Amino acid sequence: MDEKDNVLRLLQNLNRFVIGKEETIRKTVLCLLAEGHVLLEDVPGVGKTTLARVLAQSMEASFGRIQFTPDTMPQDVTGAAVYQMHTGEFQYRPGAVMHQILLADEINRTSPKTQASLLEAMAEKQVTVDGSTYPLPEPFFVIATQNPVEFLGTYPLPEAQMDRFMMRLRLGYPEKEDELKMARLFLDGSLHHTSCAVCPVADILRARQRVKTVSVKDTVVEYAEGIVASTRKEPAFALGASPRALLALLRASQAQAYLQNRDYVKPDDIQDIAMEVLLHRLVLTPDAKIRGEDAARTLRRLILSAKIPA
Repeated sequence: MDEKDNVLRLLQNLNRFVIGKEETIRKTVLCLLAEGHVLLEDVPGVGKTTLARVLAQSMEASFGRIQFTPDTMPQDVTGAAVYQMHTGEFQYRPGAVMHQILLADEINRTSPKTQASLLEAMAEKQVTVDGSTYPLPEPFFVIATQNPVEFLGTYPLPEAQMDRFMMRLRLGYPEKEDELKMARLFLDGSLHHTSCAVCPVADILRARQRVKTVSVKDTVVEYAEGIVASTRKEPAFALGASPRALLALLRASQAQAYLQNRDYVKPDDIQDIAMEVLLHRLVLTPDAKIRGEDAARTLRRLILSAKIPA
């Protein structure tokens, strides 16, 4: 059995525990394979924590969770150098970030200073504490959550932090049949069983390397760049998508093709993921907000109007 079979088993296993959310699960795994990070923006109780926990169990990966609050400190995330009296030296005590799968729960409830402590980890896969740099385990994958409805006592993520997330996804409320199925499993006592490992970490690392070998023609690169560039020219946006957004879009499209058992990227792959990759990086102008313009509708128009290569 090759690594691709185990990645498919991983998807099937996640769908057993997070019911009726196949598309969100697929794009979460897509981000994992593309070496990105995910922001799950949704109301409480829809399965965000379950998704992160089962993902770690299914890979037999180390799992860390940090519940962000206003008094969470940066060293709670990155770790700290602690003085050892018996040796007279400082010893690094790892923080929550030293895990392969990290759930950053309610990230917008902590201060900007603590939010910023994740920037280096997410971008460079390392943390610096008191001048010493410590590499993070591979794979390192952040699933951050925030509640889009509750604003009291929250600190909106700055643009630099939002740009570190490859995708912003939502689970949403389940459909009626899925919710009834969930209720029956709950009453049977089988809803929260521990997941078994179905896809070793080594296979995820191999799959990541395979993703990088997926071919992307110059015409498809130009197509993706055209969409990204159009967000910078759009009058409704005060802030367009960054060059990092283009790189994320291309890598995610390679992972998309890999999951569909192709060794090349099609324009359809770009279209399928562009909303999730780009939308959270865009900021409407004050005038556009007053006019009631919608960022998602504007971005969708730009994607549909981009010239598709032959």
